[in-house]
Amino acid sequence: MSEPYSDLQQIEMSIKSAQHLVGQATKSMNGNQLKAAQDAINQAKEQFQQALSHKSGTNEQFYEFSSELIEKCETQLREANE
Repeated sequence: MSEPYSDLQQIEMSIKSAQHLVGQATKSMNGNQLKAAQDAINQAKEQFQQALSHKSGTNEQFYEFSSELIEKCETQLREANE
């Protein structure tokens, strides 16, 4: 089983990757990039949800901040697709 700190780092990297892909996709409006960005968001959300289900009450700020970042990515991508 992995250490909680490693899990938090993985979530952070996953969210940063999603942010980057969303930024690229919304600039280019390329269908493949938009799909890759959505996939990255979904992966970040999945990792985040798994971590939430195992959290011990610590790192509340991290979880709140991560949730906000994922929501911002989703909003940006949704607006680009409209």
